[in-house]
Amino acid sequence: MNQSNAGGENLLFLTDEQLRKGIEAMFFAYRGFTADPDRILSEMAYGRAHHRALHFINRSPGLTVNALLTVLGVTKQSLNRVLRTLIEDGLVESRVGRTDRRERQLMLTVKGAELERQLSEAQRARMRAAYRRAGPQAVAGFRQVLEAMMDDQIRTQYQSLKEVRI
Repeated sequence: MNQSNAGGENLLFLTDEQLRKGIEAMFFAYRGFTADPDRILSEMAYGRAHHRALHFINRSPGLTVNALLTVLGVTKQSLNRVLRTLIEDGLVESRVGRTDRRERQLMLTVKGAELERQLSEAQRARMRAAYRRAGPQAVAGFRQVLEAMMDDQIRTQYQSLKEVRI
């Protein structure tokens, strides 16, 4: 049977209290995960939407605006506000598409890549420390739980991103 190593909880019959603790842990972990990037971003009057855009543009240089819209799951209006700021501030470059001139392909500038590196390194350091403390079985289990929480369409999108090696 599925037994947790910590406390021997039967994972097939979780109580509302156990689920509440998991939900609260997720809220507090997310707060910790975003704290360092939030400090860096606040100095530039940017928010988490800017960080997410920088992350995915860095991960897939040449990403189209429409593809970024799909990945982020935001409205065109809110993405346009974020992109306008990033482009005006010299962090992102928008180029005409190679095959379809109506498309706009996005790339980070040197300045944008440096900011993205600072933001991700802060999160990698926190995640690396947590993974080391928790151990390899917990890391694999954590990923399984996160993927299981995703809707099917989002999981498919996530898994297609995982395949890209940059």
